[in-house]
Amino acid sequence: MPDPSRLRDSTQIVLPKRELDGIRSTLESEFTVSVFTTGEQCRIIGSPVEIKAVSEFLARHGVTIP
Repeated sequence: MPDPSRLRDSTQIVLPKRELDGIRSTLESEFTVSVFTTGEQCRIIGSPVEIKAVSEFLARHGVTIP
């Protein structure tokens, strides 16, 4: 049985909300993901393939993923 934390890591990215300033609308229009904001954090949820593509997109825009 897969480890739940590994599955979670491959299907979501959690970032401070400010990291998506100016790129959130582009992210939501270019990728099949859901973006939820809770307090000062954003959670990007999608398939492992989409999350990998989003990670690359964020890196191109100077966002470091913890």
